[in-house]
Amino acid sequence: MTLLDASSRQSALDRLTANAPFLARMAEINPDDVSRFLADGTDAALGHVAPPPAVGDDIMRTLRQWRGRMALLLALGDLSGEHDVATTTRLLSDFADQACDAALAAAFAERAAGEEPRGLSVIALGKLGSFELNYSSDIDPILIFDPDTLPRRSRDDPTEAAVRIARRMTEILSARTGDGHVLRVDLRLRPHPEVTPIVLPIDAAISYYESEALAWEQAAFIRSRASAGDRVLGEQFLSAIQPFIWRRSLDFRQLKEIGAMSDRIRDHFAQGQAFGPGYDLKRGRGGIREIEFFAQVHQLIYGGRDPSLRVPATVDALAALAAAGRIEPEVATRLSGHYATLRRIEHRLQMVEDQQTHCLPLQPAALDCVARLDGAADGAALLAMLGPVAADVGACYDRLVAERAVTTGLPRDDDGLAAALLAAGFDPPDAALRTIAEWRGGKLRALRSPAALDALETMLPELIKALGAAPDPQATLTRFDKLVAGLPSAINFFHLLAAQPALARIATRILALAPTLADALGARAQLIEGLIDSRAFDAPPTKDELRAEWGPGLAALDYERLLDRVRDQVGERRFAYGVQLVAGATDPLMIACGYSELAEAALGVLADATVAEFVAAHGRIADSELIVLALGRLGGRALTHASDLDLIYLFTGDHLAESDGPRPLGATTYYNRLAQRVTAAMSVPTAAGKLYDVDTRLRPQGAQGPLVVTLDSFERYQREEAWTWEHMALLRARPVYGSSAARAEVERIIAELLAIPRDLAKLAADAADMRDKIAAHKPANGALDIKGGPGGLVDLEFAMQVTQLASGQCHDPNIAAALACLKAAGLAPEGVCEAHGLLARMLVMLRLTAPEGEPPTAAARQLVASQCGEPGWPQLLAAHDAARQEIADWWASIRPQQESE
Repeated sequence: MTLLDASSRQSALDRLTANAPFLARMAEINPDDVSRFLADGTDAALGHVAPPPAVGDDIMRTLRQWRGRMALLLALGDLSGEHDVATTTRLLSDFADQACDAALAAAFAERAAGEEPRGLSVIALGKLGSFELNYSSDIDPILIFDPDTLPRRSRDDPTEAAVRIARRMTEILSARTGDGHVLRVDLRLRPHPEVTPIVLPIDAAISYYESEALAWEQAAFIRSRASAGDRVLGEQFLSAIQPFIWRRSLDFRQLKEIGAMSDRIRDHFAQGQAFGPGYDLKRGRGGIREIEFFAQVHQLIYGGRDPSLRVPATVDALAALAAAGRIEPEVATRLSGHYATLRRIEHRLQMVEDQQTHCLPLQPAALDCVARLDGAADGAALLAMLGPVAADVGACYDRLVAERAVTTGLPRDDDGLAAALLAAGFDPPDAALRTIAEWRGGKLRALRSPAALDALETMLPELIKALGAAPDPQATLTRFDKLVAGLPSAINFFHLLAAQPALARIATRILALAPTLADALGARAQLIEGLIDSRAFDAPPTKDELRAEWGPGLAALDYERLLDRVRDQVGERRFAYGVQLVAGATDPLMIACGYSELAEAALGVLADATVAEFVAAHGRIADSELIVLALGRLGGRALTHASDLDLIYLFTGDHLAESDGPRPLGATTYYNRLAQRVTAAMSVPTAAGKLYDVDTRLRPQGAQGPLVVTLDSFERYQREEAWTWEHMALLRARPVYGSSAARAEVERIIAELLAIPRDLAKLAADAADMRDKIAAHKPANGALDIKGGPGGLVDLEFAMQVTQLASGQCHDPNIAAALACLKAAGLAPEGVCEAHGLLARMLVMLRLTAPEGEPPTAAARQLVASQCGEPGWPQLLAAHDAARQEIADWWASIRPQQESE
């Protein structure tokens, strides 16, 4: 022990003895603990304080004596600086867990002698749930029981038996005797406490939280855990209500109510709001509660989509939010430091007389006492230290409240409303007046409840402002009206737009410019919630990054729920990528690559899950595996928003082999059934909607052939039977599923096939014949059919692929990379790369803004032109015509000249 250790410990004891009468009494009663602390330190002294046996002659007394010793030593560790606030609160929480276990075991021993405590669980909420218990705090558990496993006497009703055990546990902990109490237990956080028993059947509790729970209850369960009793039962309960706690589709009514709850606390405890003597460290402006609410509001917004934010402790939550980019790291650091300071002084208040108080004393002498206990000179010094802390916390929380505040409503009289609409950009305002009058009159199904109409009025100011800024305000309002008409309920959608004005502007831009995204939003309004996350506008992640991001949320799901969740994830991402295009934030070619990475990530996840399900039923085939080969736009990493997936399924190993599972199958049957299930996983609509259309007609022998063939059969077919166009298709082939070794083997086979010497004349004639057949089967759909028609992307691919096969060079599945290679080798025209870039960007943009092939609206034309690098629509059309001519000339130079009739 150093002199500094000895000095710190003695100072702690002296301050405790002089300023904390309760702890001074504990020191007199437990001199051996004090001696060990002074000699060896807090942790060594705690090592001699073991929990009492749960079954004894006087459990009430032994638990209280144990509590007194723990209170003394933890206070000394805190005051001496040997334990920081986090360590102190963790040890206090551990003590509470052990005390609850001991009291529950004693109650079981009295009611069901010889039985292990099971079938009843203590669910800790609040500070106990997050291991942040106060020095002299009550605990706020919810007690649940399982009628099927709770030990009881044969004549006892399960609920009555559970209530008797719970009541006895509470008495053991809370009753005040000559030795004091162990823990104050408050059971009023359970559902409907005025009418429900103090312990609830697990099924009833789950049903309540799934269907009836209030906003504050959702926030309370952020800090929850199974802390005592039957922890397996408790974890089962908490797992069942996770969707209630962490909602992917955030209910902004709940968020609004949580903010209102904070306001009510400020109003109710008004006497403790002003800083100074009497200030409420917990509920005052800039106090502990506001730091906790600050963290919890952000967790509620983002935690449903980001599992890394689902941490119960406040300081840990602030750190996670900063790491995820949800709050500024400097704000998280400041608030964490302030939290430790406020909690430390809160502990000093409670150490004095073991009272559950949070208010600084009004009397100067009492305030000086608290200050000296903390090591300050007097109350004035303590206030000088705390003042800037409370001011900074209050300012941070006020900014949060201001960010979530909504503007005042629109006028309800026609003249006032007309003036507001005219000012917003509706000129004339008559049609908009009629639409809003219909909304307020409840004409639409989604607007027939008081809650919906209230949400409408909350949202209208921001909506009208955003709609008025659209290129055609009235047309955009009409589309918004159509969107709302299709919603079963608009309440949360409206609250979201009111709480997030930026989203109202984005929604307006979508309705004005992108019918494809507008249709998606109408089918699933919560898609827009994903845009709350600013990272929705980051560059698209790779497939590996996507799978790493999705992994934690998918790991515990069964197969059917996983299918739905992947559809949700892909739908949200695809929508966000479309919004990036509409916002003009990202190059369309980068988004096309992002669409492809997204599809490949989904395929990997769903194929893995499908294989696992299939193996459970049919086993595996030794030295054999499924391979998925992507062709077309997926193979070339250039999907659009609406692209389907061109896939070929292959398998390795012996086609005569058999699986080793409980229901064995021959290899050919095995892999054909497995591939059918993978296709279904990727394409069949579920409750979450459709994922992708899958096209497998490019397989050997097309639709007439088996769905899956061996890799050897694939190679043999391609060498001996394949048509020229099939080898052209292989130029954009890329294995996207299978082991590294299997993928490498497929790549080797494709490389060898593409390197076969070709007769240029036959190659060009075969390609021209196929191109003519495509043109006859699918003629161009107007002048803006970017793929079809003379000089379109199909002509470009045919010219490129003939050149690739004839030269044996530049076999890159990505068209842009292959063209750059051909140009560098002198095998492609000088301007073809720029021509491809322009048409490829136009294709991506027109799939969103003019999905049926019609010309885009006047408002959308400028967006398309800008995203294609042109200043306006006329310039884009001129560049488009020049690009087509460049491509048409190249293709004409390659295809055999047709003889004149």
